[in-house]
Amino acid sequence: MIQKLISSYKESFSGLSRETWVLSIVMFINRCSSMAVPFMSLYMTQYLHRPMSDAGLIIALFGAGSLVGATVGGKLTDVIGFGAVQIYSSIIGGLFFILYSTITHFELLCLCTLLISFFSEAFKPANYAAITVYAAPGTTTRSFSLNRLANNMGFAIGSGIGGIIASFSYPMLFIVDGGVSVLAGIAIFFLLPAMKTLPKTVAEKIKQSAVIKPWKDVLFVKFLLLNVLLTICFFLLFRVVPLFYKEVWHIDEFWIGLILGSNGLIIALFEMVMISRIENKRSPIQYIVMGVLMIALSYCILLLPGIIPVVAAVLVTVTFTIGEMLALPFINTFVMSRTNDHNRGQYAAGYTMSWSVSQVIGPSAGFYLAEMYGYNWLWICLIVLLLICAWGFKLLGRNMD
Repeated sequence: MIQKLISSYKESFSGLSRETWVLSIVMFINRCSSMAVPFMSLYMTQYLHRPMSDAGLIIALFGAGSLVGATVGGKLTDVIGFGAVQIYSSIIGGLFFILYSTITHFELLCLCTLLISFFSEAFKPANYAAITVYAAPGTTTRSFSLNRLANNMGFAIGSGIGGIIASFSYPMLFIVDGGVSVLAGIAIFFLLPAMKTLPKTVAEKIKQSAVIKPWKDVLFVKFLLLNVLLTICFFLLFRVVPLFYKEVWHIDEFWIGLILGSNGLIIALFEMVMISRIENKRSPIQYIVMGVLMIALSYCILLLPGIIPVVAAVLVTVTFTIGEMLALPFINTFVMSRTNDHNRGQYAAGYTMSWSVSQVIGPSAGFYLAEMYGYNWLWICLIVLLLICAWGFKLLGRNMD
């Protein structure tokens, strides 16, 4: 039994290209460099003694910079290549993080926040495009799953280390964060081979004008709108649900942290094995629909009366994570399946922007609904949204057929 399990793990990680591994390592380093982001509001209020409204503005500016960065990063990926975009965005973004530690003037902090989020988000479309180019035949979804694994592990480890550093020195937190980001850019420069997609010549740019743009791809635009609804529901599990656990189910912070943290652990242990078993067995849309329905089921559990809170919270996380593992890797696959060498970066940018939009509007809308109408009505609204998403994705699948 143990030997069979070990064999399954080996099989799930086999066949991936060297470049896929390098890109995932780089993503891990890049996400570790996000250690300062969760502490920006605390830095404003606790260290610089600014009011909460200023902290809120900083978070809003970070979201705005992310939207612009995703757009520009995707366009630049198609013009100068995904390697250059990843290198420059990592190094320049890291340098601005280091500069951030020396600034106390609020207007300059706002400007620096915009620039940091711009370069941080510009990295993602280029990374997505590179994964698609370097993935070995038949391993695209697994390549994205490995990248997601690196993403989750990097963010978890980075946040943990960030908390430790912040307890000693907030300026040092930004210096270390920036240094790690610069390291990611240097790693790409030395570890990745010559790019398969080179900067376009003038003739190629003229040729590109005949290539469909993502915003003219009606099916893709509909897909993005559905993804915005899905990711709004996704973010609320990590923003609003922890407060529900504390206020309504009276679970203490220690258990809340462990339960939410198990999401990343489950993904790390099982996603690659699961994807290796089901990849290429059905269309990506079918797995996306199943994943969305599982996420809806996780919110249904929050409505159950008379259940042991800790047990219910664990069940919510497990169900949600299964849905996440089914939906998100195949969403990445679907997005990249509609691209070519001339528009891959722009499609990746559109997908990244849909996440940024959800991150900006989702938590504020969720907290508002919970405050005005109560948590149960919020869960019902999310369940309805997710059912609409599942139905919408199913219709898109039929249109593709």
